[in-house]
Amino acid sequence: MSVTEDPQRNAIHDPMMRVVERLEGSHVARLYSCDERAGIIGHLDRLRFGMVPSSFNGGRAPMDCLRLGAAKRPAMEDLLERLRAACSVFALTGSGISAESGLPTFRGVGGLWRTHRVEELASPEGFARDPVLVWTWYNERLAAHRRARPNLGHYALAKLETMTRTFALATQNVDSLHLRAGSSNLIELHGNLREARCDRCDERRPLDASGIPLDEIEHACGGRMRPDIVWFGEALPRSAWERAQAAASAADVILVIGTSAVVYPAAALATHYNRSAFVAEINPEATAISESVDCALRGTAAETLPKIVEALAKQ
Repeated sequence: MSVTEDPQRNAIHDPMMRVVERLEGSHVARLYSCDERAGIIGHLDRLRFGMVPSSFNGGRAPMDCLRLGAAKRPAMEDLLERLRAACSVFALTGSGISAESGLPTFRGVGGLWRTHRVEELASPEGFARDPVLVWTWYNERLAAHRRARPNLGHYALAKLETMTRTFALATQNVDSLHLRAGSSNLIELHGNLREARCDRCDERRPLDASGIPLDEIEHACGGRMRPDIVWFGEALPRSAWERAQAAASAADVILVIGTSAVVYPAAALATHYNRSAFVAEINPEATAISESVDCALRGTAAETLPKIVEALAKQ
């Protein structure tokens, strides 16, 4: 599966097709997701507008949709109860958690580096067009990663792993901050900036804090050294994707933290592979999946996750 999004930042699976069908009079949107390899992978009924058809409610009058704000007790209490009872927890993190360590998300206003769109740099086409420009950007990013320190959110997730029978953390970030915070069962979906690899022979070399010298991009085999990360339009590493999909499918609780939920297929891990899990979103702002989760906590990872871990430790 490749990493894609359209110019309006609507997520697109590639090679995945998404069809949203609104059922007239029922106020239910039904999401079908199809994969060329796996066939139908998701069929999710989504409650909308605070109403459900009578067939969903035993013939009684329409009831309130159990979303954030309609629950009879704080969403945090619901999440804590689910975490205490969970045998398996899966967490998915995005650039928002790293932003609290001072790293840019590139999804704010403009989304530019200097005058270049990130999608133009983080792509095979951009690298083929100007490898020196691309590596200049990645060398700057790598230096910023090395200066950054894991924040309280990173450390809280590492602690939560030790408190849970089965725990897996999949991240879209390439900054290694989860690893440095102590997370063990870590799945780096988009790779990392600890190594460069040749795009022809796959030879690898470790990267120090300064990155790769620009005069060493060309490799002896005739290929070019590139960052060991997944670019837009490229497939995720099969092993990483299969591990993440298996962990998400088996989880009792799924935590979606600091991600805009628009880059697929990673975003699909939050809602497409497990219809029975309790899904909680932790993000300062609403996202593309906010109306589909069981609870949404509006706060940053560094603010919210330590409170969760502290409360769990007191049980």
